[in-house]
Amino acid sequence: MELNRQAYLALLGEGEAAFTAGDPSDACPYDPYSADPEQQFGARYWTQGWVSARTAAEARQADDEAAQEPTGQ
Repeated sequence: MELNRQAYLALLGEGEAAFTAGDPSDACPYDPYSADPEQQFGARYWTQGWVSARTAAEARQADDEAAQEPTGQ
């Protein structure tokens, strides 16, 4: 794996897709504790993509809940 921007973006996409598929964050196929820099790189950016997707989903859920609350008139 090349440790470059294209790999970074691909790993973010993998993490986001994993969240969308319902995979837990510890399902990362890369080893963050490996001595191999490619494994560390993969783990860092796969997890970042997963967290980004979760954060976006939580924000959408909060917006949906706020829109459904009664106005209290």
